[in-house]
Amino acid sequence: MAASAVKVNKKGALRLRRGHPWVFKSDVVSDAGAGAGPVTVVDERGQLLGTALHSPLSTIRLRLLSHERVNVNRALVLDRVSAALARRRLALPAADAYRAVHGEADHLPGIFVDRYGDGVTVQSTCAGADVLAPLVVDVLRELVSPRVIVVRNDAAARQHEKLRRYIEIAHGAPPTTVSYHEGALVLSTDLMADQKTGAYLDQSSNHVAAARYARGESLDCFTYHGGFALQLAAAGCSRVTAMDQSGEALARGRDNAERNRLAHIEWRQANVFDALPQLFAAGARYDVIVLDPPAFASTAKTLDAAGRAYKEINLRAMKLLRPGGTLVSCSCSGRLAAADFDAILADAARDTRHSVQVLERRGAGPDHPVLLGVPETEYLKCWI
Repeated sequence: MAASAVKVNKKGALRLRRGHPWVFKSDVVSDAGAGAGPVTVVDERGQLLGTALHSPLSTIRLRLLSHERVNVNRALVLDRVSAALARRRLALPAADAYRAVHGEADHLPGIFVDRYGDGVTVQSTCAGADVLAPLVVDVLRELVSPRVIVVRNDAAARQHEKLRRYIEIAHGAPPTTVSYHEGALVLSTDLMADQKTGAYLDQSSNHVAAARYARGESLDCFTYHGGFALQLAAAGCSRVTAMDQSGEALARGRDNAERNRLAHIEWRQANVFDALPQLFAAGARYDVIVLDPPAFASTAKTLDAAGRAYKEINLRAMKLLRPGGTLVSCSCSGRLAAADFDAILADAARDTRHSVQVLERRGAGPDHPVLLGVPETEYLKCWI
């Protein structure tokens, strides 16, 4: 692929030299004639800064591929996908479901690849990455030999660049429902119809970890397909209530429970914010409660409102816990720092007059690597 040249200012150049892979629109001096795809990046003196993916309508205008001038072709994609898969084999040797490529953290910015058994999904989140996506699909056919590859370009992030949002089969044929393992459980998901790319793989290791605290009665809020609920039921909870607003998600959870012969789960369709005070008023109490809500803080402007929402659900959950109970509290809002999440939980504990110990501070699994110095690649918090 031929690369045009894009010039960036001192701030953008310094950002790249310090190891961050992004250059924002405000730091681009000139990108005239550069379309979506690979470009050469130079500073205001013309000194080479590297090769990046250019997205003409994105606030994040450049995403760095290399600090060198490189040919962006199938060989480069093959090398980087191969390296990413090798790291997964080392970290998760027995897993058949994992994030195979995690965007910037695996040096393929804007590209996300998830594997579920014999199915694979590929997602591109920006115009620059769209140019690479067909090469990624081709390489995955060679390296993984999946039965089906589904392109999940339906992420909301694409609308910011006026990119088409769509889902399609890029390789193979239906059915797109696949089976995979999480711990000792066998689960299923539809790669074309279910949320995200089928499941929340970033929480897989946390689902299994939470099961170590299983006992008595448990409540899993925002359960989706029952990720925490299924593991808690399998680990010995006498009764599990799994709650979500989506009837379709709960139906998949029921199917997974039946598949694993877990009959002691109640699947309840409800709004968690409404249901928690109702449960308290009815006298319900639990030994384990899981809170795994969607991201409340998608922008800096929503941080204050998000903080209030996180405090409310955690406060209400703490009121529902029996003495000595365990709370698993999660946040996938990348804009909410870990220290701020701590402060929110501390406020909730103080207001409920609970003494709370943090037993584990967890994040996403090793298939969702974090780039040092790039806080945007570390977003998930799962405190036990």
